[in-house]
Amino acid sequence: MKTELDRESCHPAFNKDLLVQMDYLTKMMGASPLMDNVFHKAAHLNIDHYYIGAGCIAQTVWNHCSGFSSTNGINDIDFVYFDSDLSYDKECEVINHVNQSLGDLPIRIDIKNQARVHLWYEQHFGYPIRPYASLEDAINTWPTTASAIGLRKDANGQWNVYAPYGLNDLFGLIVRANKVQITKEIYEKKVHRWQTNWPALNIIPWES
Repeated sequence: MKTELDRESCHPAFNKDLLVQMDYLTKMMGASPLMDNVFHKAAHLNIDHYYIGAGCIAQTVWNHCSGFSSTNGINDIDFVYFDSDLSYDKECEVINHVNQSLGDLPIRIDIKNQARVHLWYEQHFGYPIRPYASLEDAINTWPTTASAIGLRKDANGQWNVYAPYGLNDLFGLIVRANKVQITKEIYEKKVHRWQTNWPALNIIPWES
């Protein structure tokens, strides 16, 4: 039986070594009924290399630290993978496959092949980007240091965590721009919504 983590457990993880932080993080995912279900189902998809990542991970931690409902403010679950087949039809096959297993969740699953993001990014955001070389290369560009993170759990319960900027900002409720790819406008639009849902966040201005 899982033990519910106390909301104050975020604070001991701040400024601790990475192994301690990873342990706290994976326990928080297991303490959220939504995320526990996501990771359990994803582990049986027979997709070799993927991550559940970005906002849903950071926001689960923020909710836990703030004493909010585990699903507060979470609009979607980002499921990312990397396939050198850049055809839209192949991506649709994967989308359908993932939705067959995870489509009954109460929150939408956003499934994207990171190898083809550059094909549509300019139309959506207004400027072009280079093709990503790998799944991890894509995560390196995600908008904030706290949300540039990917997790997965295999069928044996073993976790993989990719966090190129570490976990300290995440546990410190610090929102800091990752300026590798995003613009000031994109960053400020995100933090405006996040501050509304999580008032305790420490927002670092773009100019800092």
